[in-house]
Amino acid sequence: MNPFDDFYRGRRVLVTGHTGFKGSWLALWLRKLGAEVTGFALPPATEPSHFAILDLEKRIRHREGDIRDLEAVRNAFREAEPEVVFHLAAQAIVRTSYDHPKETFDVNVGGTVNVLEAIRSAPSVRAAVVVTSDKCYENREWVWGYREEDPLGGHDPYSASKGAAEIVCGAYGRSYFNPAGRGPHPGFATARAGNVIGGGDWAADRLIPDCVRALAAGKAVVIRNPGATRPWQHVLEPLSGYLLLARRLAEDSVRFSGAWNFGPTDGSAMPVRELAARFVARWPEGRLRVGRQGGNAPHEAHALALCTDKARKILGWWPVLSAGEAVDWTAAWYRAWQEGKENLRTLSLCQIRRYEKSST
Repeated sequence: MNPFDDFYRGRRVLVTGHTGFKGSWLALWLRKLGAEVTGFALPPATEPSHFAILDLEKRIRHREGDIRDLEAVRNAFREAEPEVVFHLAAQAIVRTSYDHPKETFDVNVGGTVNVLEAIRSAPSVRAAVVVTSDKCYENREWVWGYREEDPLGGHDPYSASKGAAEIVCGAYGRSYFNPAGRGPHPGFATARAGNVIGGGDWAADRLIPDCVRALAAGKAVVIRNPGATRPWQHVLEPLSGYLLLARRLAEDSVRFSGAWNFGPTDGSAMPVRELAARFVARWPEGRLRVGRQGGNAPHEAHALALCTDKARKILGWWPVLSAGEAVDWTAAWYRAWQEGKENLRTLSLCQIRRYEKSST
């Protein structure tokens, strides 16, 4: 069953960051929905990569380029003439942002400005979704979830860059994509999602990929911040929100433009220790060990949660999988990868179909 009806069938869609973890899942899903997908991104940053495993280079219009290059971005838009845009290209690692702050701001803020400039001059665009992060909020270690109207901020360069990107998007939205303005305008929104897990992520310094690397090498999994809680969700959860949001934007740009949170159900945030333990338990030979955070370790938020009331009540979106189910689906994917007995593109599509069936 198709929860998006036939909205994407035959529709021209541009995805930035399609060679990354979330972007490759989104491109795969869009192709399944019948969209004509163009991807714009740097080559995959990891080996292996979900993008390569899916053989997406041969299945979509793959364009390599740097989001910091305005002319390259504009050329991609001119070639694709997209009706729908999903902007996911980013420097997405918190700890990397401490080592490379300028690059983080250049990519996450300057790159977003380039995409917005391209949207502004592309008459074909009917809907655009810019993906930022749940870390765009000024984190006060609250026990309740952040709402879309809460203050933006960021302790570290990554979080600050996402908060800044949201401010930039707000300015462009009010100045150029305001439905009250003259001339045609696209529906325009930002999407803030919690920590995602799923098969095919091999990024450095992320919990599940770190677990997979250790387990594949026969080593104990060491976690450095076991008590931290995050709004964990399977990667298909926020992607379903982005897909639904873009459809709604194309139908009613006035009602659905703005900022949206996508996260798990209230009270389902899971400590790092619990999530890692459940994942490791799916490996009979797996072992878990809690490490100590070094005295010079960079700051990381201890508690983070999102309020998704707006998405549920206005957009009609809600999460499908529990945190435990998200871990189980993720572990099943990586076990299949380790054993090498199953076509992982087929498995990825199977998980999408299962998710669609569960969401209807």
